[in-house]
Amino acid sequence: MPILEICAGSVESALAARDGGAQRIELCAALEVGGVTPSAGLIAEARKVEGITLNVIIRPRGGDFLYNEYEAACMEQDIHTCKQLGVDGVVIGALTADGDIDTALCKRLITAADGMSVTFHRAFDMCRDPKAALEELITIGCDRVLTSGQAATAQAGIPLLKELVEQADGRIIIMPGCGVNSGNASAILQATGANEIHASARKIVGSGMKFRHSGVSMGNPDSDEYARKETCEEEVKRIVEAIS
Repeated sequence: MPILEICAGSVESALAARDGGAQRIELCAALEVGGVTPSAGLIAEARKVEGITLNVIIRPRGGDFLYNEYEAACMEQDIHTCKQLGVDGVVIGALTADGDIDTALCKRLITAADGMSVTFHRAFDMCRDPKAALEELITIGCDRVLTSGQAATAQAGIPLLKELVEQADGRIIIMPGCGVNSGNASAILQATGANEIHASARKIVGSGMKFRHSGVSMGNPDSDEYARKETCEEEVKRIVEAIS
């Protein structure tokens, strides 16, 4: 059976992913910017969720994937924290200014991972030569690549995803992700030959606040701060059923 990974931003979402039948979660904070490293407290509490593999994104900020030495040191420290907390794997990604894999930094992060599984995240979709990049990731020892096939969605990226799966030839896992849902997950897997897939499967959850102070915003003034997105257990179940 194909492996389903769910992007989760809370303990509640981790529980929903597990109860829906997913085998693994990618734990992130700030999903609205593509995910950044969650707090040590969230990682520790998510680690208490039994019956599911826990991978943690290592990304110090939103934006591009060109990192300075301060950011690189932060990522190393975050990986050490994950190791101490018993995380199963980490999710990394770094590019050079020219759009190539920053192999030097990635090697440092893989060394810090010290045996934990290592996934290279969707920074891959921003590199200039995906096929050359794939060979570099194989050489430095990454276990998997999360990618949309350098397209707006994994469904749109099927042609390149299929080529990457064929190129990988079992040397590294290609995991399609971005815009995956119960309506297209099976088709993406069948068309690409992949055996793992990544989805967010989120729903909007309303706030329990009774008193609401309108006209004041803590962030984007256009956002609804009395709603948030959490993993939908029912959608996870639908994806699992579709790909089984």
